[in-house]
Amino acid sequence: MSSTHIFNVEMTCEGCSGAVERVLNRLKGQGVDNISISLPDQKVIVTSTLSADQLLEVIKKTGKKTTYVGTQ
Repeated sequence: MSSTHIFNVEMTCEGCSGAVERVLNRLKGQGVDNISISLPDQKVIVTSTLSADQLLEVIKKTGKKTTYVGTQ
């Protein structure tokens, strides 16, 4: 069962959002179904069967300050 998780990620440019997208895209087909990134809102929305904690760890690999907001 997939859940939609919302994260606040400190992203200042397209490069930042691109880095987040790249790490999450690696998990497509391995638990990640959909990724939506809003640079102006500094939000990352992920539909996934993975837990919020697992996704948080993946996004943090980019070195960006990331906080979990909740599910949609």
